[in-house]
Amino acid sequence: MHVVYPGSFDPLHNGHLDVIQRAAKLFGRVTVAVLENPSKRGQWWFTPEERVEIIRSAVAEAKLANVEADTFSGLLAEYMRVKGSKVIVKGLRAVSDYESELQMAHLNRQYGNHPETLFIMAATRWSFVSSTMVKEIARYGGDVGKLVPPSTAEALKIKLMVLP
Repeated sequence: MHVVYPGSFDPLHNGHLDVIQRAAKLFGRVTVAVLENPSKRGQWWFTPEERVEIIRSAVAEAKLANVEADTFSGLLAEYMRVKGSKVIVKGLRAVSDYESELQMAHLNRQYGNHPETLFIMAATRWSFVSSTMVKEIARYGGDVGKLVPPSTAEALKIKLMVLP
């Protein structure tokens, strides 16, 4: 079965990678789908292409042969239809994640091929990690090495050299 794990992944952190690894054990094929949203371009640190490359590197390091990375824009349900997948995988850290993800799951079922959403609870050790926190720590020179895969740590190092 082919599933899609959508998100912004700006940047990919170990919580995301944990969900990817667990989904890869459960399903035959996993597409990590990076959201391309031109209206938010200034809010993201990494371009969609950079995020895909970070994911591909992390997946290769983790030896996950059944995982691919891609980008999409527009409605997730339409992307799901094009990819021929009927299952969305989402990671949850806390009740606040559940509330917003539940709304999206119900909305996605109204469109396209009526995809189902499966939730994977974040491993306890990653339940506090968010891309926002990773960027905040990195911006102030903190060590994010324990929070992100090596590909993300390297990309952050390079990005911080060019950020104002």
